[in-house]
Amino acid sequence: MRFVTWLLSTAAAVAVATWLLDGIYFTGPSAGWEEVRHKIVPLLVVSLILGVVSAFVKPIVTFFSIPFILVTLGLFLLVINALMLLLTAWIAGGLGLDFHVDGFWNALWGSLIITFVNWFIDLSLLRDDRR
Repeated sequence: MRFVTWLLSTAAAVAVATWLLDGIYFTGPSAGWEEVRHKIVPLLVVSLILGVVSAFVKPIVTFFSIPFILVTLGLFLLVINALMLLLTAWIAGGLGLDFHVDGFWNALWGSLIITFVNWFIDLSLLRDDRR
């Protein structure tokens, strides 16, 4: 159950990022139920790819970036998150998914949006679990 909750919250966060930023998008229909039918499976797969990248690649990159993280007082972690989103888009493109991230700055803003939406959803779910 926890995996499904995580996957759905990450998918919601990616969907919010694609909605707010023009530089992060899925190609295909752009309105109505046709858009939902066309983009729901790629959205879930992209969320899964992002989770795998964050679980396996990000810790390695973070470890080797410790000097930069210390010098920038942790701000380099934002760069790492943006790079993980760019890597996710690259992998998704290799798998034939129509997910695109146009440039570093869109990736940076997108990773911030995804992080905050995930945090908000997790906070809301934890609040419901305590009741």
